[in-house]
Amino acid sequence: MSTTESRPQAAGTTKAAGDQAVRETLEDYTLRFAPRSYRRWTPMVVATTALGGIAYMADFSIGAGIGLAHGTGNALVAIAVAAVVIFVTGFPLAYYGARYNIDLDLITRGSGFGYYGSVLTSVIFASFTFIFFALEGSIMAQGLRLGLGLPLWLGYLVSTLMVIPLVIYGMKALSKLQVWTTPIWLLLMIGPLVYLVATDPGTVDRFLSYAGTDGDGGIHAAPVLLGAGVCLSLIAQIGEQIDYLRFMPPKSEANRQSWWTAVIMAGPGWVVLGALKQAIGVFLAVYILAKVGPAAATEPIQQFRGAFDAMMPSWMVVPLAVALVVISQIKINVTNAYSGSLAWTNSFTRVTRHYPGRMVFVLVNLGFALALMEADMFSFLNSVLGFYSNCAIAWVVTVATDIGVNKYLLKLSPLRPEFRRGMLYAVNPVGVVAFVAASGLSIALYFRVLGHALQPYSPVAAAVIAFVLTPLMALVTQGRYYLRRTDDGISEPLLDETGNPSAVTLDCHVCHQPYERPDLTACATHDAVVCSLCLSTDRVGDHVLPATG
Repeated sequence: MSTTESRPQAAGTTKAAGDQAVRETLEDYTLRFAPRSYRRWTPMVVATTALGGIAYMADFSIGAGIGLAHGTGNALVAIAVAAVVIFVTGFPLAYYGARYNIDLDLITRGSGFGYYGSVLTSVIFASFTFIFFALEGSIMAQGLRLGLGLPLWLGYLVSTLMVIPLVIYGMKALSKLQVWTTPIWLLLMIGPLVYLVATDPGTVDRFLSYAGTDGDGGIHAAPVLLGAGVCLSLIAQIGEQIDYLRFMPPKSEANRQSWWTAVIMAGPGWVVLGALKQAIGVFLAVYILAKVGPAAATEPIQQFRGAFDAMMPSWMVVPLAVALVVISQIKINVTNAYSGSLAWTNSFTRVTRHYPGRMVFVLVNLGFALALMEADMFSFLNSVLGFYSNCAIAWVVTVATDIGVNKYLLKLSPLRPEFRRGMLYAVNPVGVVAFVAASGLSIALYFRVLGHALQPYSPVAAAVIAFVLTPLMALVTQGRYYLRRTDDGISEPLLDETGNPSAVTLDCHVCHQPYERPDLTACATHDAVVCSLCLSTDRVGDHVLPATG
């Protein structure tokens, strides 16, 4: 199956721009439903590809930073608390992405935010991708400095530029990359840990008894919550998982078991491996602490150099440690660049009604990441992540609550997610108010506006406020602002008899391309249908259906 998709010509664009759009061949159904004709991968291939995207080394640094500061006990409890929250909130989002074949931005639009309201969260998610790209790029640069003697600034540049050839080709290239590199990555990551535990059981005792620089060996609420807040910055990772899960094949009786296994494993299940990596980061940091000092002990390249040094000849140590870091960085940063480009494209196209192509925003995202690396973001990692987590938690909890509570319990939010312009209100106060209030108050707590004692509770505040306000706003508004229209003007059903998005195709009369039924609405001024991207880029509203209906 070809990975190409023509970019539509919307009303108000020139003929030349339309011709250029038709020649565009780098699309992975940005801004729109992923059609059945494109989704040819098996559930387990999609899951393996999605899980390959969490091969990042940042978990080792995050775990190490929490453990060295607060002690092993507090770190492990913090990691577990964050993992439970991420799993519970990620499940409904992953299900909707896989079942309805849309990304998290499109889910967010119809789950409490509205067509333009979700621009807020698209920017939050885009920020997540370049923050973590910068973090992974910094880790790779540390490895290149150790292995090849490259100065950090050059390592930052190399780690940024090397992903461009891989990311421009989208899902087909990424699936091959992730499937083939995952076994090597797992062996290099797990092998040293198993060896250390088997040959020196005392390392486990030292790990479990480590009290931290500011701890007394006990488990206390404040350090646990501070640590959990840093871990919860990863809650937005579910967005990257859904960028792959939207390519799941239709759910059927024949693939029911593998479909659910893939959705759970590659959706919320990513956090199980993530939490394990954070715990390994604490273990390795404690193991090498006396040898390299607290600053270097949080660097994954130093952690694995120390682990490999215990199990193999010295001449193999640095090359293997560098290989692990480079493979990990490539696996995650192609995903960061890809997902970030989708998020920026979503935001820009809706606001300007102009679609410049995803490749433009691959470069924009890489530019932001490179600037952060050159600013030495790694040195103040936990502060950046602790602040960012408040916004990410507020967003994900709001959307998850809208799906779980407003859709299924209160039945005030439509069960089937809507994302098309004209079908949604510009802004839905349900999600926007809940998100702004939750993130705003939690950020105030984080910056000690309400006192030092409340700072550790900022992630709790973000989650609780979002969870309470989302159904409360739905009740106050009685769900009036979810759908601007209930009828899209096309008689053909959106879902087939099995509940999957319909595979029936119709031609968009603007760009003259065939699209599957869920991507289309009737045109306001012509007896024809128009695709979702042509609606997004319609500058005069010529095709957008009126509010009634």
